[in-house]
Amino acid sequence: MLVFLIFFSVVNAQNCTLDIGGKNSETIKTIFQLNEEQIAIMETLKGELEVKTKSTEDQIEKLLAEHPQSTEEDLIKLADKYKVLQKQQLDLAYESDKELLSVFNAKQYERYLQLCNEAIRQPIKVEPKIYGIPGIEE
Repeated sequence: MLVFLIFFSVVNAQNCTLDIGGKNSETIKTIFQLNEEQIAIMETLKGELEVKTKSTEDQIEKLLAEHPQSTEEDLIKLADKYKVLQKQQLDLAYESDKELLSVFNAKQYERYLQLCNEAIRQPIKVEPKIYGIPGIEE
């Protein structure tokens, strides 16, 4: 029974997102000790995400305002359409988080993995960026 519960929780674990589109920017900067380049990338990704999700948010508002809701069938159709739009937003946020994670160094990414593990969340898989040491020619 315990093995089944562990398997079920791992299979159904939610993604471990940073939520750069949310209000956690300062927390992300602090926890992962982002450098200036990473902060600039995060701010760019956050802006791009806002633009991309605005269209989907508008579609959701229009759907809720205009879609018929008088019958059970109407509500089921509304729910299905809403789920599609909601998934689009989640996918956009996931991709933005993945792009930011790809500029994390190995220690930052290891910290991310540790936090995901503690929260029982499925981490986003990326290869951490390898930064050269300033002043050393390669």
